[in-house]
Amino acid sequence: MNKNILILLGVIFLSLSCQNTVRKTKVKSPEIHFKKEGVLQVQDSLGHTKASFDIELADNDYEHQTGLMYRKQMQDNQAMLFLFKEEQPRYFYMKNTYIPLDIIYADADKQIVHIAKEAKALDETTLPSGKAAKYVLEIKAGLSDTYNLHPGDKLSWKTL
Repeated sequence: MNKNILILLGVIFLSLSCQNTVRKTKVKSPEIHFKKEGVLQVQDSLGHTKASFDIELADNDYEHQTGLMYRKQMQDNQAMLFLFKEEQPRYFYMKNTYIPLDIIYADADKQIVHIAKEAKALDETTLPSGKAAKYVLEIKAGLSDTYNLHPGDKLSWKTL
């Protein structure tokens, strides 16, 4: 009887010691920093500059999909410019985006066709362009009102 109890205790001990221990450690993702790749200006119909931004470009599928996701901060003079190959209706949303934004849609002539103002952080509501767009500019929420930006204004930029 003692031998059976010892064997049973040995089996229990081995099974408990072989179990995987669960560690509750947080994985901290690296902070994503702004990378200046150009300078963009917004001009009125007379060619007067209304606003100027340092821009980071999103010009491939991965960058189109991630955009400003996971970023915790952005300066007022910084923006992200999405460059698409074709002009078509666009739909953006704020999944995993912590910074409230104004999303500015522009057509193939770089003319603003729509501004989705004050897009809420982390909101997955679709924000359509309303018209065909080839370019999309994301700036901090409220800046389109600060600079009095409107449909009809034009974008121009130079890359570094």
